Amino acid sequence: MVMRALCFTLFSIGFITNSYSNTPAPPLGVVAEPAQLIEISDQLEALGTTKANEDVAITVSVAELVKKIHFHSGQRVKKGQILLELESREEQALYEEIKHTVDEAKSQLNRIRAVAKRGDASQSLLDEKQREYNVAQARLSAIQSRLDDRIIRAPFSGRVGLRNVSPGAYVAPGDIITTLIDDTKIKLDFSVPSIHINALQPKTKIKAQSKALNGKHFEGIIDSIDNKVDPISRSITVRAILDNPQYLLKPGLLMEIEIQAQSRKAVMVNEGAIVQLGYDSFVFEIKDNGTEKTALKTKVITGSRNDGKVEITQGIQAGAQIITHGNMKVQDGKPVRIMTSPTQSEAKE
Repeated sequence: MVMRALCFTLFSIGFITNSYSNTPAPPLGVVAEPAQLIEISDQLEALGTTKANEDVAITVSVAELVKKIHFHSGQRVKKGQILLELESREEQALYEEIKHTVDEAKSQLNRIRAVAKRGDASQSLLDEKQREYNVAQARLSAIQSRLDDRIIRAPFSGRVGLRNVSPGAYVAPGDIITTLIDDTKIKLDFSVPSIHINALQPKTKIKAQSKALNGKHFEGIIDSIDNKVDPISRSITVRAILDNPQYLLKPGLLMEIEIQAQSRKAVMVNEGAIVQLGYDSFVFEIKDNGTEKTALKTKVITGSRNDGKVEITQGIQAGAQIITHGNMKVQDGKPVRIMTSPTQSEAKE
């Protein structure tokens, strides 16, 4: 009896154990999101220095005394506006003398022309009077040029700097009277590693700010890229143009720059969806066969990262359901149950 009871007990335990082992595990609760196709760009950061759009030192080409100054320090001037006059009494007297010579030569030329039409003057005499008039006119142009050298005008519209001379001062070629800048637009030069050459193109938008201006942001575009890479730093110089309508930006400021390069449409997933195994990256994509949902382990190639999102350049398409929470416990090909939040999935796993 004892042996028969023992055998019955062992058979019952084996039957119960076998019944539990054949019961399939419930699907694992996970949270999934669709891969999104959105517009992104690579963000680069750099430091740069501002420069005036145009910058010139105002000087003179002749040695002479300053007669009159027509500007004050920091003034805004127009293109062609007179900034400085030098003494020109001698040149003015020569100009008046030669102008009389020109007028006399022209009068004689006209008189000989009238006589020549009647045949009373030779062609050689007409040619001589024409030559005398041309020579006098050339001398007058030379004196006019010397007079023009004694009047200094603004080569472009902008703002002058500090005045370095006074009326009556003697100035010589090379002496700097003042400086003139065009600050309606500001050049911003900065360097970036050469590995980003292909990402930088003219017309690419940038943002810049300076601590000197309390972090105020300025927007601009890349205007040009240097034609060579620095062999020591392996960087390349880039020039951007910033609008400066309120003249807040000054040449020489240090600016922090953000560049939005290579704007493009990209497939993006939550960074929590990426499973890293060695050098390879994977995601678990949910496949729905109608009766159940299963997790498919898919190898992907990742790109840039931005605001908790990762770009997928190869492996999945936009719209694919990707597991973002619970993927560390998911097994390839196993059924899963989509939950609405990470808390629910963790509670029911």
